[in-house]
Amino acid sequence: QVQLVESGGGLVQPGGSLRLSCAASGSIFSYYTVGWYRQAPGKERELVALITSGGSRNYADSVKGRFTISRASAKNTVTVYLQMNSLKPEDTAVYYCNNYPARTDYWGQGTQVTVSS
Repeated sequence: QVQLVESGGGLVQPGGSLRLSCAASGSIFSYYTVGWYRQAPGKERELVALITSGGSRNYADSVKGRFTISRASAKNTVTVYLQMNSLKPEDTAVYYCNNYPARTDYWGQGTQVTVSS
């Protein structure tokens, strides 16, 4: 059974920064595009950023220039990061990682990000 574990969320003031992490076995992430998604209360889950196995990146317009997605490999583990700067209240959501396209059976618990003064 695949388990993706997201971490790094928390409460931060507007303008602050957080770095999210998502670790998975290499077979899950190594050869695939990986995305960070988020779901705000009462809204659909949306794709925020993605990174291909070759390192190409794409971002939602709402986070472009503020968020950076990256990936690192070590032994049999691939970790995908989301560096979030200049956070805004509208970034408040539960953040998830998954392959892109997402696999239904890979959704984890997510990590809560709250941007508030």
